[in-house]
Amino acid sequence: MKRILLAAGAAVLSLSLFAGCGKKGDVVQIGHKNYTEQRILGQMLSVLLEEKLGYATEVREFGGTNIVFEALRTGDVAMYPEYTGTAYGSILGESGLKDAQEVYNHVKQVYRDEYGLLWLEQMGFNNTYTFAVLPEVAEAYNLKTFSDLSKVAGELTMVSTTEFLEREDGLPGVKEAYGGFEFGNTMAMDPGLRYAAISEKKGDVMDAFSTDGKLIEFELVVLEDDLGFFPPYFVAPLLNGAYAEEHPEVVEELNRLQGNISDEEMQQMNYQVDNLGVNEKEVAREFLESKGLLDQ
Repeated sequence: MKRILLAAGAAVLSLSLFAGCGKKGDVVQIGHKNYTEQRILGQMLSVLLEEKLGYATEVREFGGTNIVFEALRTGDVAMYPEYTGTAYGSILGESGLKDAQEVYNHVKQVYRDEYGLLWLEQMGFNNTYTFAVLPEVAEAYNLKTFSDLSKVAGELTMVSTTEFLEREDGLPGVKEAYGGFEFGNTMAMDPGLRYAAISEKKGDVMDAFSTDGKLIEFELVVLEDDLGFFPPYFVAPLLNGAYAEEHPEVVEELNRLQGNISDEEMQQMNYQVDNLGVNEKEVAREFLESKGLLDQ
């Protein structure tokens, strides 16, 4: 139904798609979502365009997937970093595929055919969803897997992002796949507040991304998705199709990111921002330099 409703507005939005094309004057508009990893990736795209192609950019934060997706479709932004699993489960509302390449190929084709959007090459890391608990909670309930958690969820409080509580590839889908998962209490909050809530014992379990830097800081126990519910969440630049067609040099430049970021490298970049207080753009530039991607 979501796909049908979105497609129905394509004709109305087509004029703005071509009129805006992600630019305000000579400034390229780059979007990202509202958490650390997305902020770093947004700055990474910005640094490449500014320092390699000489473009002026403006990096803009959006509240969630649906909002930035619509901004891209309408040409309000030219690009943003997106995850294949998010596109597959949240935007397309589909499930079943688990192979990383199959998911990528599928969302790439559907986004091109139905929305006029272009997926570039994948950057390399897989930031899948998971559940994380404090070590003492894991020990008290002998928690190692999602199945273990499903059996005792009623005794626990979960702190979570609102998006995870509502998305089909979030808690609703986990409940359907595993059964159970009816937590004694659930608290929705901003992504950046979950770790503080867990550390202050306001909750027992939280949704997390596998590349979260704060998993290192708080020494949380990451549970195994033993039934393999979550699809792969490999990230890639997603471009407005009209903008991409007009700027093949941008496509070529951003595709140089292909396979360059490992799970561990992304987690360390998140850690630098969240725990060491390093600016997101500085972290992005230093990483690109370390990979030789800013060399002339």
